[in-house]
Amino acid sequence: MDRRRFLKLAAAAPIAGLAPGLATNLAFAAAPAGADYRRLLILIELKGGNDGLNTLVPVADPAYYALRPKLAIARDSVIQLSDAAGLHPALEPLLPLWRARELAVLQGVGYPEPNLSHFRSIEIWDTASASSQYLQDGWLTRTFALAPTPADFAADGVIIGSPELGPLSGGGTRAIALANAEQFLRQARLATAEGQTRNKALQHILKVEADVVQAAAHLKADHPFKTVFPQGAFGTAIGTACQVVANRPGVAVVRVTQTGYDTHSGQAPTQARLLGELAGGVVALRSALDELGRWDETLVFTYAEFGRRPKENLSGGTDHGTASVHFALGGRIAGGLYGEQASLGRLSGDGNTGYAIDFRSVYATALERWWNVASTGPLGGRFAPLPMLRT
Repeated sequence: MDRRRFLKLAAAAPIAGLAPGLATNLAFAAAPAGADYRRLLILIELKGGNDGLNTLVPVADPAYYALRPKLAIARDSVIQLSDAAGLHPALEPLLPLWRARELAVLQGVGYPEPNLSHFRSIEIWDTASASSQYLQDGWLTRTFALAPTPADFAADGVIIGSPELGPLSGGGTRAIALANAEQFLRQARLATAEGQTRNKALQHILKVEADVVQAAAHLKADHPFKTVFPQGAFGTAIGTACQVVANRPGVAVVRVTQTGYDTHSGQAPTQARLLGELAGGVVALRSALDELGRWDETLVFTYAEFGRRPKENLSGGTDHGTASVHFALGGRIAGGLYGEQASLGRLSGDGNTGYAIDFRSVYATALERWWNVASTGPLGGRFAPLPMLRT
């Protein structure tokens, strides 16, 4: 594929997209005093809506076993974290992080008036909007518009495992979406940061080329990690993320997507496999970041559009629910249980639970306590950060 073909692909693509596995947009700027983007944020999206009740199992609640006569996980199988709850057995590789207090388990993460549509609910999470509010820009896009990243960063953020920019969607941010770092570098060689024109459409294409060249100049994919990354799509995505992070200066945020959590049927084996892949990937991520000397300056969050309904269905699965369990990890995490266990004795009319932690409080923690960036602007209001970071 020559440069003309590359330009043709760019002209046909939307403002945030170039070609499969490659996207970038808009301008570079200097970070204001106070913002600390040397600290990395990694978001892991559990696409489809992971079942929180079988992730952190409420073993002391008889209502859990009554609602799930087939799907419930036996008490003697869980990885006990407290008298009341334990992790799914597939998450056992995370136990050393829990013991080291580098793992926080966030119970009941959700939002008021929840929406049970995949498309709309993830849009709410990605834009940090209220349930009835429709916003165009992702919450990270708004963050970087108010507090730009340093000019020498390769990009504001990198998206791995999905063509959707999610929290980096909208205009004004420098986002790269890629399947793997080597593919990006191969495609980037087709771009050249040269030429001028009065045609606005072509100006945009040339600007895109310049941004691709800028990003490629900072990103290499040949760091010799000792860490062995798991096989499979998620393990490969984690390896790609670590190659991106190995570049200095690099990016402020990396979002990795793991798919397959929409478990309407046959949930038990599917979730066990996915959670096992998640745990293996996270352990490899921790090992690789430790090799780079960056584990203590990395904050990892999981998120998803929603959880699953407490009552199992007739197909051996669970339907769309509301609040769920998520994880926060890192060398500066104050590990433990946060939020409140779902009250299974007080379900809503459609059989779902309430929420204990507004997801925007999780975002506020990253903005205020991690990056030292004011959160009220990007989040559209005040949400109290969680006390889960050590100073």
